[in-house]
Amino acid sequence: MAGVTTPALVAAVGEGGGLGLLGAGMMQPSAIEQAIAQTRALTRKPFGINLFIAPQPQADAAQVARMLAKLAPYCAELGLPPPEVPARCAPDFAAQFDAVLEARLPVFSFTFGLLDRARLAALHARGTFVIGTASCVAEAKLLAELGCDAVVAQGAETGGHRASFAVPFDEGQIGLFALLPQVAAAVEIPVIAAGSVMSGAQIAAALLLGASGVQLGSALLATPECGTSPAYKAALAQATDTATQVTRSFSGRPARGLRNRFMQEIGEADIPDYPIQNALTAPLRAAANAQGRAEFVSLWAGQGAALACAEPTAAVMSRLIEEFDALV
Repeated sequence: MAGVTTPALVAAVGEGGGLGLLGAGMMQPSAIEQAIAQTRALTRKPFGINLFIAPQPQADAAQVARMLAKLAPYCAELGLPPPEVPARCAPDFAAQFDAVLEARLPVFSFTFGLLDRARLAALHARGTFVIGTASCVAEAKLLAELGCDAVVAQGAETGGHRASFAVPFDEGQIGLFALLPQVAAAVEIPVIAAGSVMSGAQIAAALLLGASGVQLGSALLATPECGTSPAYKAALAQATDTATQVTRSFSGRPARGLRNRFMQEIGEADIPDYPIQNALTAPLRAAANAQGRAEFVSLWAGQGAALACAEPTAAVMSRLIEEFDALV
């Protein structure tokens, strides 16, 4: 949930009986430090943080120029100057990690790849519980062999970006309830189920299939504590079961979100790789959010987004726990 988690959301999840995680994949180190301090001021409950292990591809200048030309009319429509190539497309991971390590949080999670062994050892030396993210059995095995303390099994229903690092994205499109028992059988570390878990019944089903816990995302998108914009929340309120699709148009990496004009008009061809495309579209997305123009916003959401409720996070957590307890 990088970009929409807030200290208020993380604290509310913790106070409600869960473990809050700061989605810090696109935060600068100083912003990470500030978010951790703000969260600690709001709660004494434990919480963790998530970072991206993402490659830094070499930009194809001609391809980037073609994309800038495609984006220019949308920028003009929103009153922005012509788009430009930013000096840097993503934060420096080494600096991000150092900020996290210094904070000594009890939980660290990562996605998009494998953390190097030296950094994993540094986390373990500080007593941090480390969670990797997998979209298939092969990835889960790699994370277990690396020495992770737990692994998230991320089903194809998941909103936003999936881990997808050891196999091509198209080969890893496995639904959660098909993926989960296979991962649980393949690794000895705890497995956390993720992929549009929206109800207590789904939590119970995940545990029956081998999970030790579940990870929530779409279930919290409409809450007042979440950093989703009013335009984002309005789009969620109109979502249906067929409203999402996987696209590279916003970020350059396949991600599931609510279908909108930008996705349909930009298409999937000739898209610069992540994080280049993500950086190119960032000003457009920011302006669209500010202007209430959901047609130009990356509305990341899972296939269960229509079940998201615009109630406080505490109420969502309480309802899910009550539903689960009634079943088990």
